[in-house]
Amino acid sequence: MKTRHTFLLILLLVKSLFLLHAQEITLFQQFNGHYDYLAIGNTLNPEENNQNTFCQILPASQADLQMPANTTIKAAFLFWAGSGEGDLEVSLNNIPITAENVYNVNFEDDDYGTLPYFSCATNITDLITTQGNTSYELTNLDISDTLSSNPGYCANRTNFAGWSIYIIYQDNTLPLNQINLFLGLDIINRNVQEKTIIIDNLNVLDTQGAKIGFLAWEGDNALNLGETLSINNSIISNPPLNLASNAFNGTNTFTNSTSFYNADLDVYSIQNNIATGDTSATIKLTTQADLIILNNIITVLNSQLPDATIAVNQYSIPCYSKTINLDYTVYNINSTATLQEQTPIAFYANNQLIAQSTTENEIAINAFENGNISLTIPNNIPDAFTLTIVVDDIGNGDGMVIELNETNNITTENIQLIPLPEIIELNNMLNCDLGFNTAYFNITNQLELIQYEDINTIRFYEEFEDLVNNENNILNPENYSSTASPQTIYIKDDAEECYTIYQFNLITENCPPIIPEGFSPNNDNVNDWFNIQGLYDIFERHELQIYNRYGTLIFVGDNSKRWEGTANRGLNNQNKLLPVGTYFYVLNLNDSNYKIMTGWVYLNR
Repeated sequence: MKTRHTFLLILLLVKSLFLLHAQEITLFQQFNGHYDYLAIGNTLNPEENNQNTFCQILPASQADLQMPANTTIKAAFLFWAGSGEGDLEVSLNNIPITAENVYNVNFEDDDYGTLPYFSCATNITDLITTQGNTSYELTNLDISDTLSSNPGYCANRTNFAGWSIYIIYQDNTLPLNQINLFLGLDIINRNVQEKTIIIDNLNVLDTQGAKIGFLAWEGDNALNLGETLSINNSIISNPPLNLASNAFNGTNTFTNSTSFYNADLDVYSIQNNIATGDTSATIKLTTQADLIILNNIITVLNSQLPDATIAVNQYSIPCYSKTINLDYTVYNINSTATLQEQTPIAFYANNQLIAQSTTENEIAINAFENGNISLTIPNNIPDAFTLTIVVDDIGNGDGMVIELNETNNITTENIQLIPLPEIIELNNMLNCDLGFNTAYFNITNQLELIQYEDINTIRFYEEFEDLVNNENNILNPENYSSTASPQTIYIKDDAEECYTIYQFNLITENCPPIIPEGFSPNNDNVNDWFNIQGLYDIFERHELQIYNRYGTLIFVGDNSKRWEGTANRGLNNQNKLLPVGTYFYVLNLNDSNYKIMTGWVYLNR
């Protein structure tokens, strides 16, 4: 599980009743490793303003940084805040700094109207890494126009400005910790006297060294009006600097200062306020009169867990296919423990489970594993859909690995499959039946009807599925034997990025039979029977009748009975070779396309 580190900004407004508009505190960034943090900063208030009538802000203030030995800076953030809508550009050691994150809150005062307040945050890791241990001076934080434009700030004694730097550093002698930084803007006051913040996604393995830090503005030591800070319903303090009943009193724990005017930069041990196995912590602030604006909180907890995330590297969508070839990576980057092997991965199309996989090996801290999978999209999924990939998901939304962050296991991709194009129809090919609805075609002749660039990109197929899958193409299209009539043939031209498809039918037709004028049944194996070309096994329902010159029916044949010069009708001459002479035939093809055919044939020896 992962959490974010949050800083706490607090403003006190003590005179009027206000309507409040806030930005909720949320997880901003998280660090996992042998990490800890320290903070420096200063106020621009020359003294505590609660009991004074001054209304000036200093032009600059300084703070010294001294990093512990044998440490490495991992991240640094500058925070500045004050009265007004926001001065978004300041300078640190004469280097201009622009706000990256801005938080605002407005208070509607009955006497003075809207009184806005702001805080800003910017990542300054490179600056702190470069300059290192030295004195840092903040300048150009100017709120003079704000204070002069609305007397409510000074009348309410809420004229303040100040800054702080948080540095997260690595020390290999430290335990594996999780540092969470939370940012936002939220408030309590005399009307709403308490605020509860729940920090989720924790997994406390060891309470040793656990701590929580706050940055608070407008803290006044003289205002001791029920200001408490509690963790898991236990009030925390670190006397004599921070008393249990005066949490925000202008102090700096890091320097043990009690003159951090109108600001608090404090850190507390909470190892007695949390327990091993805790997955959340409840922070509560209270006040009886003063208005407090919460802006950030930072926690340091020992937590040794993996954190699985997943990202798509690339994917390919073949033309007119329901298959996606996907390359992905499972990471264990922001973690404090190894991610186990066989961690499940689920793949969803429009929230429908379509495939599952697992990691193959253990993934070490700050390591990753690449994977690939071929996904077949079901037919009920439209061509445009959302592909969702979830690591640590057994296929129903449940995981099997306890992680630092259980909310970052998902990645999505908007997928657009390439729909099949309209198939181009070509003229049919006709040929005569050679028997049993078989004919031979040179189907390459159809290429004369289309435009193509390279014959090597042309393929012929009997089945559309084979065309799509690029398999079982016709190997001898120049002499292709049809097997049905009609039979559909597909042409695929692979020259373009997505291929072109053509289709046509092979029509096997019964051509007119060719009837000879004679034959000689003399057993010389030449012209021994009445061989009508294109009749047998083509017009399979035909009937052939043979008559002698007197009009007597002497033979009746069909597809299985051929006339070899003998009779199968009459009483005296059946199965005997008939005399030489002219005979007459009646051929009924039993085909609606043809009339009964009649004529003569000469039987010779």
